[in-house]
Amino acid sequence: MQQAGGTFVTISPQTREKSRELIAARKYTFPFLRDEANAYAAQFNRLNRLPDDLNAIYLSFGIDVATSNGESSQTLPVPGTYVVDRDGIIRYAAADADYTRRPEPDETVAALEALK
Repeated sequence: MQQAGGTFVTISPQTREKSRELIAARKYTFPFLRDEANAYAAQFNRLNRLPDDLNAIYLSFGIDVATSNGESSQTLPVPGTYVVDRDGIIRYAAADADYTRRPEPDETVAALEALK
């Protein structure tokens, strides 16, 4: 992405502490921004409420969404990939409530290269 002129950024509802833990554990070098209480995701109708049965499964794996996000709404943002130009205009967007469906990296890089 850098070779195509892009910058990778993550936006997450996680607390700063949880993000720091993740960055340290995985040695990430890109910026992590916080969407506190999923405020921006809610504004753009990009939220999923975690059903109680799925939350129980997450908890059984040691994933506590409420603790990680620092609030109890049990919501997660719809995963998305966006290419934003220098003027702040979204030129490419791929978002799917099914977190397993993501664009291939080549597709995102092609969107970046199209900005040149």
